[in-house]
Amino acid sequence: MGVFEEMLAHNKGYAESFSLSHLQTPPVRRIVILTCMDSRMDLEQLLGLSVGDAHMIRNAGGLATDDAIRSLILSTHLLATRAIAVIQHTDCGLMSITDDEFRRRLSIECGRDASHLVFHAFRDVDQNVSAQVRRIRENPFLPKKIEVRGFVYDVKSGRLKEVQAP
Repeated sequence: MGVFEEMLAHNKGYAESFSLSHLQTPPVRRIVILTCMDSRMDLEQLLGLSVGDAHMIRNAGGLATDDAIRSLILSTHLLATRAIAVIQHTDCGLMSITDDEFRRRLSIECGRDASHLVFHAFRDVDQNVSAQVRRIRENPFLPKKIEVRGFVYDVKSGRLKEVQAP
């Protein structure tokens, strides 16, 4: 059985005992979390959240890209979130490459010019978290009264460390 068939089979059982239809669109805890797509991060377990407590925005690196900012704007203005957490992690794949080397690799592997692609590789996770928090705070379409804080999750210990952003 393939991965999609496994997911569909599991979903059939899930739907038979589904009990979350009472949840509202705005998150109960009024927080939105911008984080990495890394599969080692179980955000509900790590943060003590339940389904419906928070909006989750995940992308490679947990970056405040234009699309992530779009989601943050919708979450804060349309769905009443009042806090934003940026959570990145140690041992991130984006720390193992540079944009230039990855573009070269893609060009070779795919036989197409990848020079226009941007991956936002970085070397220092604390500096990167700080930069994302700043980018969010400086966005003119996000409410200034929203609390924005940044964190680094250690994939070896499970600990969350706050990063002070200016």
